[in-house]
Amino acid sequence: MQAQIIGRLDPATAPAVYYEAWVPAGFPSPAGDYQEQCLSLDDLVGLRAPHTYLVRVRGDSMIEAGIHDGDILVVDRSLEPRPGCIVIAHVHGELTVKTLRRDAAGGLWLVPANPDYAPLAVEPDSLEVWGVVTCNLHFHARP
Repeated sequence: MQAQIIGRLDPATAPAVYYEAWVPAGFPSPAGDYQEQCLSLDDLVGLRAPHTYLVRVRGDSMIEAGIHDGDILVVDRSLEPRPGCIVIAHVHGELTVKTLRRDAAGGLWLVPANPDYAPLAVEPDSLEVWGVVTCNLHFHARP
């Protein structure tokens, strides 16, 4: 599974704003027009620019972690990558998204969340973690 950086968020110059409105699955409420409240994308997913990036996922190696092809991940470069975190790592000239693990002997592994893919042992000196995934923006309906 590969990750591609698609942008860095800078709320000072281009704040992202969502409007909250409950959408019923049954009949619409007559009071629905009065439920709108302005929400900041910063508040929704905990963005902290300038060290927060968005990456688009390509592939299915993290599908059992709920990360699907085409999803957008929020990545924080200021967080310390710890075992158990899902990270964006630079390996063999490419970016990849995997779970960082440490084995009993102290070895580091990048572990996929799909049994069709094998874990990758990495040397601590050669591991370059670009950031920790803090949020997954998954879109069910695609045009």
